[in-house]
Amino acid sequence: MSEGTATGDTGRRDELHIPAGHRRGEQMSLAQRAFYRFMWYVVQVIARGYFRLQINGAEHVPRAGAFIVAPAHRSNLDTPVMAAITRRRLRYMGKESLWKKPAGGWFLTSLGGFPVRRGTADREAIRACLEVLANGEPLVVFPEGTRQSGPDLTELKDGTAYLACKAQVPIVPVGIGGSEAAMGKGMTIPRPQRLVLVIGEAIQPPTVADGGRVPRSALRRLTAELGERIQELFDEAQARAGTPRPPRA
Repeated sequence: MSEGTATGDTGRRDELHIPAGHRRGEQMSLAQRAFYRFMWYVVQVIARGYFRLQINGAEHVPRAGAFIVAPAHRSNLDTPVMAAITRRRLRYMGKESLWKKPAGGWFLTSLGGFPVRRGTADREAIRACLEVLANGEPLVVFPEGTRQSGPDLTELKDGTAYLACKAQVPIVPVGIGGSEAAMGKGMTIPRPQRLVLVIGEAIQPPTVADGGRVPRSALRRLTAELGERIQELFDEAQARAGTPRPPRA
């Protein structure tokens, strides 16, 4: 992504509507801050009223500094409900095309989104995420990659572990219970199913020298540890939500 395209200086019709100095949404206007706070309360009211949201382990969420939130992913509800774990603005990747209209770009940036060009190499997304973490902001990454189904985590991608090692920030694992029953794949209207978030203790990455290469063996170990921890939290969250894992055959 060129600087000109990102900042909207080229005059092209397909330019992104992101002002200079706001490329990753690191700066927000007073209006955007007020809008985010308003939407945060809206999420809280809906989540706690309609979905009877319960949060366990909130003390594990850092109050300052950068960190990665790594939840299980079974529903489109998972993204907005994550905002309930902290008053800080959480950051999410979004496809670049969503920022091509001024109103849409303003809205998405206010809610924590930042653009990544779709179809480019993974290193573009990684670079964008590292920029966000370098700004001291919390980043949400779904380690399974995309929305999945069922009680078992799919194989985790190494990206979450790589970001944690490269940026030297902790990973906060989260299990989300009830979201698939509330609004799983193929559902358009959410059911009033109880949602439960179980937040685990932060996982610290192994030390990597500044700018140094992250050993693949370290990535594999950290990814395996993260997968085991998220599965434990996911199982606990599902049980607390009243949608426990079916008995194993």
